[in-house]
Parts: sequence; structure tokens; C-alpha cells
Amino acid sequence: MNLNQLRVFAAVAREQSITKAAKTLKISQPAVSKQLSELEEAIGTTLVDRLPRGIRLTEAGSVLEEHARRIFQSEAAAEAQLQQLLGLGRGRLSVGASTTIGNYLIPDLFGRFHKAYPRVELQLQIANTAEIQRLVKEDELDLGLTEGFAEAEGLQVQVVAHDEMVMIVAPHSPLAKKGSIGSSALSGLPLLVREEGSGTRDVIEAALAERGVELLPAMSLGSTEALKQAVASGLGAAIVSKLAVEIELQAGVLATVEVTDLKIRRALHLLTLKGKTPSPAGAAFIELIAGMRGRGARP
Repeated sequence: MNLNQLRVFAAVAREQSITKAAKTLKISQPAVSKQLSELEEAIGTTLVDRLPRGIRLTEAGSVLEEHARRIFQSEAAAEAQLQQLLGLGRGRLSVGASTTIGNYLIPDLFGRFHKAYPRVELQLQIANTAEIQRLVKEDELDLGLTEGFAEAEGLQVQVVAHDEMVMIVAPHSPLAKKGSIGSSALSGLPLLVREEGSGTRDVIEAALAERGVELLPAMSLGSTEALKQAVASGLGAAIVSKLAVEIELQAGVLATVEVTDLKIRRALHLLTLKGKTPSPAGAAFIELIAGMRGRGARP
């Protein structure tokens, strides 16, 4: 069996598309189709059904895909061990982060890591917690950093720091002048929240539920930056990471309101794939995270 053909097949199976596989492999679509056809001819059976809306693995294709995954995991492990012998003179590290961490903690960590290992290529993907967990579980990222709740199935989960949540309002709002409220008053406020799947939203919903307060969002927005802009415009209040609003609070663009009986301190998690040996770059980055003293993030 030709290993290059197997690699092409694995990409097609993973992407569920010949076109997307070609883009991932950085080769032409006809080249992918040719390698796939030659592999099927060598094996003597059809591996994928070519359908009008993409491809679907046959039963034989599903069996081969599972073996291909194991083969390339072993290959990656061999490369990682060789890199350990070579040190960190080169390499690549792909990190996924949920929005707050990606925007407010990772830049500093990447800067420090790059200074120590300038020849290691760093890649960052920012998405909500649910998506980062999925990408780490599917081995598309070397590691992930998320706030909020983390699924343990298939993942190694480690708490590396904690983050304080604060309620923000426009500085000219009556709530800003009042300064503090009880959690029961939140049900009557126009609360702005992150989208479903966000670690921030999950933590807030759980904390409010413990106090018998149902979260009825006036608006759901896809980023913390959008939340801050909406709050500053007087559209409502929001509960966000203190990390995300330090500059705006200092500038007077936003104000905080104390919720006297609601203290939300959420864990920041390091996610890795169970059973996967970290690359030298990954191990060095994990060591850096272990000493993390982010702005407002505490061990």
C-alpha cells in the first residue's frame, strides 16, 4: 500500500470532500482524484462513493480510515520523539483558545514563547469553548485553552488559572450610579450575553441558576468585543471577564456594578488529547502556561 496514497485518502475521509482535501494537502483536485483511484485499484474495492453533494465512505473506506488514523498518529509520535532529540530549533505548534483567552491572554504567552523559541511556528485558532474542545478531540490542534466547563471524555483537562467575572454597564446608566445590586434584580435587566456554546455564557447561566435566577437574554452576541460595544452604547448590562475590560474601565468607557451575592470565579482549562505525547514545542508551551500570571488570571 502506497503511504502517500493513504495520506491522500485520509485527508479525503477527514474533510468529506475531494476539493477540501486538495486544498488541505496543497495539491490539485485531479491529483487527489488520481491518487484515490489508484489506491482503490490497488486494494481492489471502492473506498468512497462520489455523490452529487460530496463523498461518503464505503464500509471498506471506514475500515481503512480507522487504520490510517492510527498509522499517522504513530508517524506523528515518531516525529515528536525525533524532535525531542533535535531540540526546539524548529517545529510548529497549533493552539486553540476560547475568545477571552485568545484575545487577552494568548498574545502575551505567544510573545514570551516566540522570544524563547523564535524558529517554532505558532498558530492560533480562536473559537468558542465547544469548538475548541472538538478540534482538540479530533487532533486538529496540539492543545486548547478554554474558560468555563470542559468535557473530560477523550480529553486531558487541567485547571491552570482562574478568572473573575464582573458586571459591566454604560458609565452614564442609573445602575452605574447605584453601584451595587442583588442577583435577584438581574431577572429584570436587559442582559446581553455571548452565543450558545460560549464558555462564558455556560458559567453565567450555572451561577445564576444556583440562585434561582433564570437567564433571559435581551441579546446574544458572538464576541466579547461586540458585547462591550453594545453595553457602552447603553443597550443593556453584561457579565464578562475582568481580563476583557481593564482598558475600558480605566478609560471610563465602561463601569462595573457589584452584584453583592454573586461572585463568579471560573477556571481556565488546558486541554490536550488523552494518550497523545506532547511535541517538544507543546511541552515547552505547557510549561509556560503552568507559570501563567495573566492580567487578572490567577492560579
